[in-house]
Amino acid sequence: MADLTAALARRFAEKLAAAGLTDPGAAVAACLDDRLAFSRPSPHEELLAGLVDRLGVGCVLLAPPAQPHRTILEFLAGREAPAIRPRDCETRTFFHDIPVIAEPTVEAAAAALSRRKGAYLPGVGILAHGALSPEQAFVTVSSVAFAGFVKFFADFLAASRAGTVDAAYGAAFAAACRNLPPPPTVVPHLARGPFTDRDTMLAAMAQAGRATVELGLVDSVFGNISYNLDGVLAISQTGAALDDLPGAMDLVPLDGSSCAGLTASSELAAHAALAALDGRQAILHGHPRFAVIMSMDCEDLATCPRRERCHVDCARERYAGATPIVPGEVGCGPRGLVHTMPPALAADGGRSGVIVCGHGVFTMGAHDFGDALAALCAIETSCRARYFAALGIPTETP
Repeated sequence: MADLTAALARRFAEKLAAAGLTDPGAAVAACLDDRLAFSRPSPHEELLAGLVDRLGVGCVLLAPPAQPHRTILEFLAGREAPAIRPRDCETRTFFHDIPVIAEPTVEAAAAALSRRKGAYLPGVGILAHGALSPEQAFVTVSSVAFAGFVKFFADFLAASRAGTVDAAYGAAFAAACRNLPPPPTVVPHLARGPFTDRDTMLAAMAQAGRATVELGLVDSVFGNISYNLDGVLAISQTGAALDDLPGAMDLVPLDGSSCAGLTASSELAAHAALAALDGRQAILHGHPRFAVIMSMDCEDLATCPRRERCHVDCARERYAGATPIVPGEVGCGPRGLVHTMPPALAADGGRSGVIVCGHGVFTMGAHDFGDALAALCAIETSCRARYFAALGIPTETP
């Protein structure tokens, strides 16, 4: 049993490297079954074992971040300790803040992880725990890296406009930019629709999900995808990895005749509203980083009375280029995405995509995912260029 547990731990440590969040072989997971097993030997085994015992969890994952995340998190930890406070929607909703652990002891790390799912230990890496499996810790590590990236670049743009960038921030920004992955430029060819049977449709969804992750437009555990086939919405399940969708998609009748949606994405209601919009069948939702960053860029933010709720209740009509930016929250409440997105996507004869403030991008395709993926890629590429243009930097290396 311990061998199986160690293999499972290694799988998720390797997934972090495949996602570019750690260097190959850097992450280490400690998982408890009949006994404690490690994904690899590590000088931090005593710390991890102590945390598994102290927290009473099934897994603790240590992920030394790869660049540019290492530069970003080290800078933020040094500047914002005892906690990094991102403003993106996901962190506001699920994590609130990212504790900075003051010293590499079981006591200090356990104190931070007893109140949050993940924390950052300067000079060491991201620590995250899963009550039952390493998958939960993997999701948290991905979330911490994403939140740190968005905060670092969004705050730098705001500080640049305010004239408050100091030498340390400038140096960290330059180092992070040197390590940015290239923007997506080539969109792969995807299966052509319309799809007329479930197997072909599900295969096309799995293909599009993998491509979205491979292009860096979403971390695998975020985002979702759906397709409307004759009034039945095929949609990724909540927590499903977009690069591993087979067996993780639900078929939900749009007439409400089934409870099949109980395990579907938390954004099922928004997908259903879009599916009923104008006959377009394919919906893709990703979290491309610069689109999220630019959605949070507002020159009036400092004086806006709604600045703490602008991600769900912004009164301004905003755009990133030609792409609308809308507020909204998950669910069917008065400010839910189910209400804020459809009008924006229906306008002008049917827009290809919309950015949800601080959250991510939703795109649509008529009968397959080719146009939806191309739109997602184009929106992120445009927002990335707009970000550096706003700084007056003609290239990405300041």
